[in-house]
Amino acid sequence: MGVVRNPGFQTPLWLWNGHWQTVYPALFRTVEGVVYRRERLPTPDGDFLLLDWCEAGPQMDDKPLVILSHGFEGDSHRPYVKGMVKALRGAGFSCLAWNYRSCGGELNLTPGFYHSGATADLDLVIRHAIGTGYRQIALVGFSLGGNLTLKYLGESRLRPKEVAGAVCFSVPLDLEACSLHLDKPVNRIYQQRFLKSLKIKVEEKARAHPAHVDAAKLRYATSVYAFDDLYTGPLHGYEGAGDYYSSCSARYFLSTIDRPTLIVNAANDPMVPEYSLPLKELERLSKVNLWLSSQGGHCGFLQRGAKNGPYWSEKVATNFLVDLMK
Repeated sequence: MGVVRNPGFQTPLWLWNGHWQTVYPALFRTVEGVVYRRERLPTPDGDFLLLDWCEAGPQMDDKPLVILSHGFEGDSHRPYVKGMVKALRGAGFSCLAWNYRSCGGELNLTPGFYHSGATADLDLVIRHAIGTGYRQIALVGFSLGGNLTLKYLGESRLRPKEVAGAVCFSVPLDLEACSLHLDKPVNRIYQQRFLKSLKIKVEEKARAHPAHVDAAKLRYATSVYAFDDLYTGPLHGYEGAGDYYSSCSARYFLSTIDRPTLIVNAANDPMVPEYSLPLKELERLSKVNLWLSSQGGHCGFLQRGAKNGPYWSEKVATNFLVDLMK
C-alpha cells in the first residue's frame, strides 16, 4: 500500500509549528458527552487493568467494537482518546478505552509498569471483549499505544480472527531513535514532563516493592533513555534500554501484519521525527499504509476550520473503520 504524503490535511494558520500543534490540543481541548463504564479486569499474574467502556447500545454479536490504546503516560481520559471515542460512538461503534498498568488513576500491584511492547495485556483485553460477545473488533492506537498495537498485529501467536485491522496515530516505530530525539534541547519540555510523572510512580513502587525497585537510582534518570535503561528494561525482563527498544519497536513487526492497517504520522511531529520512520520498508508492504502529513504535530491533527467539531484524525479513523467493518 505504501506511503502517501500530505493526505489532505491543513492545520489552522495560528498553529504555526509542530510544537503548537501538539501542545494546544493536549492542554486546551475539552471533549463533552463521553461517559465511561469502568471495569476492573484481573490479569493472570495477580495484577489488574482498568477498562473504560462507552457502548453504542445493547450488545449484539454483529455490533463492532473499537479498542483504543493511549499514549506514553496517558490514560483513557486524554482529549485525543475521548475525542476519538466520541467520533466513533457517533458512527455507531462501541468503544473500549483501556488503561495500562499504573495508568488510569491507580498504581498497579506488581513491581513492573507498562511498556511499549506489553502485547500480552492488549491480548488479554481483546480476548475479554471477545468473551463478552463481540465478533468484530478494530484497534486504534496513539503514540506508544500505536507501537503496541502494531507489534501486537505483527506477532503471529496473537491476532484472533475477530480483529479486523487497525489505525494508529503518531507512532514511534523506532523507539530508540525517538527516545534519543526527546533528549534534544528543543524537546526537553516533553521529556521533563514524562520524567516527572514516571519518577512519582517509581517512588510509590519503591515503597510497595523495595526488593525490586530502587528509587535511589532516580538521580541518574535524567532522560527517558536513561529511565528505560534503569527501570523499564530491567523491570520487564530486558537487559536495558537498547535491548528493550530493539525487542519492542514496531518497525520490526510491520512485515508480518496481515490485517488492513493505516498509520498516520506528521512530518513535523516533535517526538517522532520523520527520519525515524522506515519509509522504504513501508513502501513494500501490502497490508500497511502510512499517511505522512507535513503538519499535525504529535497526536494533534486539529483541522483548519474545525472549531469544536471532530479533529481530522477522528474523521480519518472513522472513515477507515467504517469501510473496514462493512
